[in-house]
Amino acid sequence: MKLYTKTGDKGQTSLIGGRVRKDDSRVEAYGTIDELNCFVGQAAAEAAKYEQLAEMEGLLVDIQQELFDCGSDLAYAQEGAPLKISAEPAIRLEGLIDQYIAEAPELTRFILPGGSSLSALLHVCRTVCRRAERRVVTLSAEHSANPEVQAYLNRLSDFFFAAARVANAKLGVPDVEYVRSANVFGKPKK
Repeated sequence: MKLYTKTGDKGQTSLIGGRVRKDDSRVEAYGTIDELNCFVGQAAAEAAKYEQLAEMEGLLVDIQQELFDCGSDLAYAQEGAPLKISAEPAIRLEGLIDQYIAEAPELTRFILPGGSSLSALLHVCRTVCRRAERRVVTLSAEHSANPEVQAYLNRLSDFFFAAARVANAKLGVPDVEYVRSANVFGKPKK
């Protein structure tokens, strides 16, 4: 099997059910999800370095599978195609977010991406996830798209924020507070 086909040399690519320009909103959406999946893979590899983050590594690998499903759902140019993403993965993420919020120190100020390298990378995942979500919103305004993908990405970006904070906490690294921030999330614990 050859890796290159030359069929896209003139700026078009194949979807399931047709061909479109490579800058089509559908391609932009699933392409950004693919980019996100790469960063999630990098985060999983970073988490694998720490025994105390083994569970998070497994979750990140599961998320990679779900992101591939999201991209697959968006690659259909025809309606009525079988979809892979349902409401269940977003609901599962809600439970994980709640768990991670309970495991992290109380948040009182805005924080900056950083602390540990894993936390910084999870913040990259969060921002790329938000961009992927915006691309899916654009796609959904122009064509039919699985609405569960958009809900999943919305929840996933929150998961990455919570995971970044837990990574720092489990590694014993403090979050980097935005020093110009007031205590906007409540009063600090005494």
